[in-house]
Amino acid sequence: MTVSDLNLYLVGFMGTGKSTIGRLLARQLNFQFLDSDHEIERTQGKAVTQIFAEEGEAKFRELELAFIEHGHPPQGCIVACGGGLVVPPGRRELLKSRGVVICLHASVETILERTLHATHRPLLQVADPAERVRTLYAQREEIYRGTGTMVLTDHRSMKEIAAHVLRVYRQEAQSTKS
Repeated sequence: MTVSDLNLYLVGFMGTGKSTIGRLLARQLNFQFLDSDHEIERTQGKAVTQIFAEEGEAKFRELELAFIEHGHPPQGCIVACGGGLVVPPGRRELLKSRGVVICLHASVETILERTLHATHRPLLQVADPAERVRTLYAQREEIYRGTGTMVLTDHRSMKEIAAHVLRVYRQEAQSTKS
């Protein structure tokens, strides 16, 4: 495996730009882009919101683990990971064993701006989605900080964020190879 084909895993809270940046970088690197949530929907034949409603969050987390373990190519792809994928114990280490992990980060205010009107986010299908974001963010922030190099996405253009992520990816891929 060369530096140029190590997988890149984008992790972080919902609304931080993982899918948008992942698609942009996949085009630049000529990598395959995969969104873990969309791949789970494709293989299960139902939306994430439906999986949560019918089978529960625990089942969805099992499907995420299966996707990371054997649901995508071992190299040459960029994976936008669902916001909760790295929360269960051992997931961060699993991702790091499979490629470079970069955490996209944004303030709670930015996340609220980007997600409050989304209907495809099952964890926000509650009476007070803003409070749910704040609570989840507080629970997960320390986990995200320990996951990989953090790249801030607040008040930055997609082009600027993508360039920063690409620099970090290349540096970390090189050190992984060494």
